[in-house]
Amino acid sequence: MLRIFIDRHGGISHHDCELVSEQVGTVLDVEDLIPSAYTLEVSSPGLDRKLVKETDYTRFDGKLARIQTRIPLNQQKVFRGRLQGLHDGKVRLESPKGSVLEIPLDVIQEARLEFDWAAEKSNPNRGS
Repeated sequence: MLRIFIDRHGGISHHDCELVSEQVGTVLDVEDLIPSAYTLEVSSPGLDRKLVKETDYTRFDGKLARIQTRIPLNQQKVFRGRLQGLHDGKVRLESPKGSVLEIPLDVIQEARLEFDWAAEKSNPNRGS
């Protein structure tokens, strides 16, 4: 199994995955880089992509996210809210009630985007 994730600003379409799959598959077959049978899978990181690099927190500014910390902050370890960037090594996360929490990068165990159903439902261009 050869799994390739592709990404770019603005998102990835099914057509993008198909195009990369065809191009990579052709090169692999022509160059015989994998001598045995293989399965090639090309996809995007997905709607619930992990936030790994520091730049992810500014790239997805304004998006909904779920952050889990290794240690409790304010007696909790799981936080959901809207990303407000990264400042001085701390991720800023606006809670649904409007307060902003600063979470130090070094205590984040896992961070992922969450799909914003409310924004999607109110988007007049969805489905086009």
